[in-house]
Amino acid sequence: MIAIDWGTSSLRAYRLDAAGQVLAQRSSPAALLACQGRFEAVLAEQIDGWADRHIVMAGMIGSRNGWREVPYVACPAGADAIAAGMLAFEAPALPGRELFIAPGMSDRPPQGAPEVMRGEETQVLGLLDDLAGPGPHTLCLPGTHSKWITVEQGHIARIHTAMTGELYALMTQHSLLGALMDKDAGDDEAAFARGLEASRGSGGLPNQLFSVRTLGLFGELSGTAAPSYLSGLLVGHELNGLAPANGTVHLIGSAALTRRYERALAVRGLQAIAHAEALTARGLHRLARARGLVG
Repeated sequence: MIAIDWGTSSLRAYRLDAAGQVLAQRSSPAALLACQGRFEAVLAEQIDGWADRHIVMAGMIGSRNGWREVPYVACPAGADAIAAGMLAFEAPALPGRELFIAPGMSDRPPQGAPEVMRGEETQVLGLLDDLAGPGPHTLCLPGTHSKWITVEQGHIARIHTAMTGELYALMTQHSLLGALMDKDAGDDEAAFARGLEASRGSGGLPNQLFSVRTLGLFGELSGTAAPSYLSGLLVGHELNGLAPANGTVHLIGSAALTRRYERALAVRGLQAIAHAEALTARGLHRLARARGLVG
């Protein structure tokens, strides 16, 4: 089978054997908006030479701005329910193939606004075999929109989102604070820790954000340290609202991001276990198996 992780900014293709092992992989900067009206042609080019019949896709390719919009599956749900929600279709440019797009997931708590995700659910499904016991297990997928996911009894039970990465980008690129920063500065662990500590103080995030400016004005925070301090503030507030009081948090993401979250969680006395980012292929193979596409 062929597994496709097609997000907002890139496409990753994996050719898998019957057991789900990766035989080959390819990637392309095939941004969704740039591919409008050309999804078939882009995919056909990306998998040229791979003759597998079944193509299973996940990510924003199934969103309103994607190839086909696939309805969300509501929490709690496991692999069987998510697989049943996959959209099956054919594409003229890919004769003899069966294409499937995995649904995203939604969570509507008794109180509060709905939560959604697309793509992260397949990463979680790829991790299930590594989770010991029925749970509950807490997973964190840091990024532009960080996802905090609760897994119980092999089911995705709860979703929470923090726009930490997007807020960081907005603050550094489009705010008064960004003018004080060295955008090319590397990771400053001391400044990040200082931001984490500040996030536990009084005043709330809107007030504490202004400290990036005032500390700089008074010569107490350098332009090279300011980005890491801001990151510490934002990650700290994310943990204030969404991290568990105790236990273990499973991190899925890039090495740079998971290292930062590991440090932040350690400050809170929480154990963190980092997992490789490339879990989507495993998750899509699990969905294909649940749908009866592979043995």
